[in-house]
Amino acid sequence: MKEALLIVDLQYDFMPGGALGVKKGDEIIPIINTLTGKFDFTVASLDWHPEGHVSFASTHGRDVGESIQVDGVKQELWPIHCLQNTHGASLVKGLNKDHIDRYFHKGVDQGIDSYSAFFDNEKKRETGLDNYLRQQEVTKLYIAGLTTDFCVKYSVLDALELGYEVVVVADACRAVFEEKKALEEMKKAGATII
Repeated sequence: MKEALLIVDLQYDFMPGGALGVKKGDEIIPIINTLTGKFDFTVASLDWHPEGHVSFASTHGRDVGESIQVDGVKQELWPIHCLQNTHGASLVKGLNKDHIDRYFHKGVDQGIDSYSAFFDNEKKRETGLDNYLRQQEVTKLYIAGLTTDFCVKYSVLDALELGYEVVVVADACRAVFEEKKALEEMKKAGATII
């Protein structure tokens, strides 16, 4: 049985002061650094949006925080964030990248959002993470990063659905809105919360 650490979206735009800054998001960097190198593999996901992405409020001429329907799918609207090849989309400088074996980009399709590190929100496109983990014979995943109630949660739920044993490192995550509810949802789905 091999174990991997999945670091979710530790990018500048999600840090305090960033385009979609998460309160106290920077506090998890040293915690995650204590975890890197302790597993058989370490992988990281990056939100990686093209210009005019479906998740951007400005794309629709709407306000941040609104929810709309796009092709029959509910879409939360966010500020412009994690544009491909920009500083905001880069992994934060303070993160120890020495032990990261592979990077996986998500949210790359202009017309569909992708919270999970495994699939887009409609499960039409895979990021390649599942294939990579299976090739490495990983069966247990430790997950940390941003944000507990969106990208971490959806990555955890997909990992469980794919048959991985999942451990959420709660103190190495931060939420946009709702930490406790998200952790309860993940636990109920079968994840271990530590």
